[in-house]
Amino acid sequence: MEQSVVLYRKYRPQNFSEVIGQEYVVRTLLNSVAGNAIGHAYLFYGPRGTGKTSIARLFSKAINCENREVSGEPCNKCQACTDITEGRALDVLEIDAASNTGVDNMRDLIEGVKFNPNKLKYKVFIIDEVHMLSKGAFNALLKTLEEPPSHAVFMLATTEIEKVPDTIKSRVQRFDLKKMSLSDIVSKLKYIAKKEKLKVNDDALRMIAQLSEGGMRDAESIFTRVVSFADGEILPEHIEQIAGVTNIKKVSKFVDLLSEKDPKTLMEYLSELDAQGTNIQDFLRSTMKYLRDLLMFKISSELKEVVAPELTEDQFKDMMKQSESFESKDLQMLLESFIAIEDVVKKTSIPLLPIELAVIGMLKQI
Repeated sequence: MEQSVVLYRKYRPQNFSEVIGQEYVVRTLLNSVAGNAIGHAYLFYGPRGTGKTSIARLFSKAINCENREVSGEPCNKCQACTDITEGRALDVLEIDAASNTGVDNMRDLIEGVKFNPNKLKYKVFIIDEVHMLSKGAFNALLKTLEEPPSHAVFMLATTEIEKVPDTIKSRVQRFDLKKMSLSDIVSKLKYIAKKEKLKVNDDALRMIAQLSEGGMRDAESIFTRVVSFADGEILPEHIEQIAGVTNIKKVSKFVDLLSEKDPKTLMEYLSELDAQGTNIQDFLRSTMKYLRDLLMFKISSELKEVVAPELTEDQFKDMMKQSESFESKDLQMLLESFIAIEDVVKKTSIPLLPIELAVIGMLKQI
């Protein structure tokens, strides 16, 4: 694969069936297309990378497709579908509100709304990060939403719904998109790896999914960087080097050593991690996440899907067994001690030193 290829663009959904994790939104939109019940304005709200603009583009294809399927899916073969997919359709305008915030920008756009589409059935206006519009721009948009021409469809996208005026929200069909599950993200990455003929370790994929925090675009962006960096099979250590996350096996061993309360072995292990080039800030952050998970598992094993859905069953079983080596108060003390040195680790010229000192102090209390 050429390094210049951005995976999230290459594998952007071209049919609603390819959209992951947004079943309610997809089903509702397909039903409206299939039933020719097209609204004049839609608002897609959700975290970044969850498919807001991708769904808006798909909808613009579906409502303008010349030979769409009975289900409402676009054919992806007609001239309208091809032009929209390749970004050539003059009747589908995408506006980034972050860089077009003013009332004059909105007035120019609204002026174009008056004219009939050049080729397509509907003229579509996709406004991304719509919450960035100024008050004047929102007022100008509102006037058009109150009396839109029949050929115009507005699709607004935002990550900050609270900044969108109620007057706007009352005149659109709102769809809330959710973060994607780790299993959905891993599944999509496996699909991409297969298509690109890449060999990828499953633990590495889970690490990428965890880093993406529920955003498919972020996951695919990280994956692109790792693919460009790695030589051969993509392994967890590649994710560590590129994206700043520590392999769970390193953290697990460190926590095991803490439970054994042997300061000499712990100092040797920390020095070994440092010599390997481990990012100490990342290691501390990963250790805190790990200890927090252990503490939650002490409260209830049923919290796994809430606090650590990225864990495999084997990893979860190992952590449950490991948690038996600690009292809840000990895990709480370890967490508080590491939290207290987090800023110090960032600022000191010897990042490992605050951790070493903290460990020595904590061993006297466990």
